[in-house]
Amino acid sequence: MQRRLLLQTLAGMGAAACFPLAASRAMAETAASLSVDDLPKLEGELTLYLGRGEGGLYENVLEAIKKRNPKLDLQVRRGVTAALANTIVAEAKAGVRRADLFWAVDSGAIGMVGAAGLARPLPADLTGQLQEGFRYPDWAPVTGRIRTLPYNTQHLTADKIPSSIMALPDSDLRIGWAPAYASFQSFVTAMRLLEGEKATASWLKAMKQRAQSYAGELGVVMAVERGEVDVGLANHYYTLRLKAGKPDAEVDLAFSNNDAGCLVNASGVLALSEGDLPINFIRYLLTREVQSYLASEAYEIPLVSGVPTPEGLPSLSQVSPPKMDLTRLADLRPTLNLMRNVGVL
Repeated sequence: MQRRLLLQTLAGMGAAACFPLAASRAMAETAASLSVDDLPKLEGELTLYLGRGEGGLYENVLEAIKKRNPKLDLQVRRGVTAALANTIVAEAKAGVRRADLFWAVDSGAIGMVGAAGLARPLPADLTGQLQEGFRYPDWAPVTGRIRTLPYNTQHLTADKIPSSIMALPDSDLRIGWAPAYASFQSFVTAMRLLEGEKATASWLKAMKQRAQSYAGELGVVMAVERGEVDVGLANHYYTLRLKAGKPDAEVDLAFSNNDAGCLVNASGVLALSEGDLPINFIRYLLTREVQSYLASEAYEIPLVSGVPTPEGLPSLSQVSPPKMDLTRLADLRPTLNLMRNVGVL
């Protein structure tokens, strides 16, 4: 249903046709978020490199944009985000440019391409739509995801969970984690940058003695809900998606305070070629229709001002994520080496 409504909206219907009245009023109160009706039509050829993620929801957005813009010839190359970033850099070194845009599910990959000097500067009116703290000169965060501590509501309450992620191994809680998972490794990278190599290594060693490992963070959240562990480490949307399908699930979200444990990471997009077309394509990803769709269906955090956060998640103003230039998460090699040295990987 939501996919069809997104297609209808981007194809020409007003935003109020597909969103509840309360949400429409909240959106109308802000001048920062734009509607697709405010944007120029897209005409011409574009090649987008798209990092895989979010169960096809990004594909739905692309389909809706194409339906609204029949004169847009959009070619999409799909792949693992990190691999596509490496490909873009390798193509540039070979004197080849095949991608006009790169939409990545992780800001680290964006940082890798930006560090190679391949990203075009973005106009201030575009970046100005984004919330403070997420405005970058050469890439646009699309949606955010916050690190959380999902916990079993039958076993404990939020006040029993340490407010510092660094104190978690010293608790008597049963812990679940997914150290091989990419989002976890970005989180460890943030910890390494914020706390230092030595403190991060000590934390990993202590956690290794206490934590149960899972293949992915959805598995972590499901283990928490089953009561297999008391608390886990995972991006917020896994818990919200589980609760959407199982409203009586015995799991809720807790947050650490001003450390890597509540890092807000982001998917993002950058322009690689000149001209208005790539820039105007990015504008579509920041419209309130697309942002609201990804919030309601993927449970991702809208980063355009004025678009409500997913139900069940506090606004970013109510939590205390650390200040972090997300492009600094690009170099995973020291993190992976550290994790291997302590025996976590």
